[in-house]
Amino acid sequence: MTTIAFANGAFEVDASIVAEGLGIAVPLLQAGMRSGAITTRSERGFDADQGRHRLTFFSESKRFRLVIDEHGTIIQRSTLDFGNSPLPRAAHRPGG
Repeated sequence: MTTIAFANGAFEVDASIVAEGLGIAVPLLQAGMRSGAITTRSERGFDADQGRHRLTFFSESKRFRLVIDEHGTIIQRSTLDFGNSPLPRAAHRPGG
């Protein structure tokens, strides 16, 4: 199983995992993150989801999401792809 590292208050995700989820090459992912074209959000679970984190990566037309447990093990991954259309605002909402 793939794990995500947590160090110094930040998550460390292998670029190849995110690139695959967004359907792009690693160099394009890195360039997009540097330019701000690819952004991220992290959310901490509570109640029934205590100990889990949701890490979301946004590109122009895709949202890639990882859910990890307290050990950093990926327990769910999903991609929302709008093809040639831009990602709607609703896809950027927490928990959405």
